[in-house]
Amino acid sequence: MFLRIMKKGILVLSLLMLTLSCGEYQKLLKSDDTAAKYSTAEELYNEGKAEDSNKKLRKALRLLEQIEPQFRGKPQGQRVVFLLADTYYSLGDYYLSPFQFERFLQLYPDSEKAEEASYKRAASFYYRSPRYNLDQSDTHKAIEELQVYLNKYPEGEFVEPANEMATELRIKLEKKAYEIAKQYHHTEYYKAAIASFNNFIADYPGSPFREAAYYYRFDSAYKLAINSFQVLMEERLENAKEFSNSYKKYYPEGEYLPQLEESLLDIEKRLQNF
Repeated sequence: MFLRIMKKGILVLSLLMLTLSCGEYQKLLKSDDTAAKYSTAEELYNEGKAEDSNKKLRKALRLLEQIEPQFRGKPQGQRVVFLLADTYYSLGDYYLSPFQFERFLQLYPDSEKAEEASYKRAASFYYRSPRYNLDQSDTHKAIEELQVYLNKYPEGEFVEPANEMATELRIKLEKKAYEIAKQYHHTEYYKAAIASFNNFIADYPGSPFREAAYYYRFDSAYKLAINSFQVLMEERLENAKEFSNSYKKYYPEGEYLPQLEESLLDIEKRLQNF
């Protein structure tokens, strides 16, 4: 009984404190006390980051948005502009955060926070990058900005995650290009598939999809040949053989070798008829 009363008392007290706190925050928003707004915003920002509390970060953001114009040109201005950008970033607003970090870098290029701002600007585009089968404009932009960071800070604090992000995004672009070529293959547009696989092999020499691209280029050429008019078949069969030789040169024990050898037997049989 006593414990229940204590728990209710604590709950009521907590709600009362929360109500008072919210009331004080609303009063602060309406006040002209920029110093109090600044100190409260920084306190909420620090607590929000430490506790992973979006609620506190959003409160900090409202105050920072209010006071930022009033701190332009003042000593605290650098800190306010960075906090504003980083709050957007911490809240996952990756459309506003790169703009704010870019603004910070333009205003304070020599700041000790310049490296972090450069990295987080690039990382914002990384987090905006969509699935591989969608438009990849943000992916290209992210790779570009990550490279800008890596070139400027080759031994910087965020080099490792920046490299990991850039590698992941490049593989995403490779996957998109590979899947486009493979789609041509699956839908029996074999000429387009061969051209796409040729481009893929030339553009992405170190891709994890490279072996598959070599095989499906051969398979596209093989299927194009066997579905051709007789007058075109011999030349196309010979072309498919050349693609098979390329595959075997680079992947003598490759994953697709059994399927390739089976198709090659059929090619040799067909060539005997010419």
